[in-house]
Amino acid sequence: MKTFNADALGEKLLRKLAGGSSRRSMLTRLGAALVAAPAFPLLPVSRAEAAKPDRSPEAKTAFARTAQTKDDTKCDYWRYCAIDGALCTCCGGGIHSCPAGSEPSPVSWVGTCINPDDSKAYLIAYRDCCGKPACGQCGCDNTDRETQLYMPQLNNDIIWCFGTSSMEYHCSTAVMVGAAS
Repeated sequence: MKTFNADALGEKLLRKLAGGSSRRSMLTRLGAALVAAPAFPLLPVSRAEAAKPDRSPEAKTAFARTAQTKDDTKCDYWRYCAIDGALCTCCGGGIHSCPAGSEPSPVSWVGTCINPDDSKAYLIAYRDCCGKPACGQCGCDNTDRETQLYMPQLNNDIIWCFGTSSMEYHCSTAVMVGAAS
């Protein structure tokens, strides 16, 4: 009775492959593949570029449907769609500036917010102001398009005072980086 021997079959296949190919031919094929690779679009990237963002009222998040553009000391101000913390506009600072005595963190988390006036999406960088005791006024916790902690640049639960002289959190700003396309 003949039994199946996987080792012998593997050895036979590898010897056949090694006998029919050379290092030069393998290098030729590898070089051709490297030259031809840019000509073929990567499917996931191609699909992502083909998808157009839906800006209809039905596609907007709950925050985007109720956002306003007049008062930047309120949590429903359109730039605060993904902010978590005290608003610097209530703590002596501005929407993009820290109050006196605190310093902005060199790192930030980002969010994409829709301006209700023009219905366009904008990339907003949220930066913590550090070095003073917590402001404690105008606390907001908006979680529009927030991701889990494994993507920290899109998570607002982290105190972003890295790189400052003090890790003491004071308030958060919302700087508009530009239009999201």
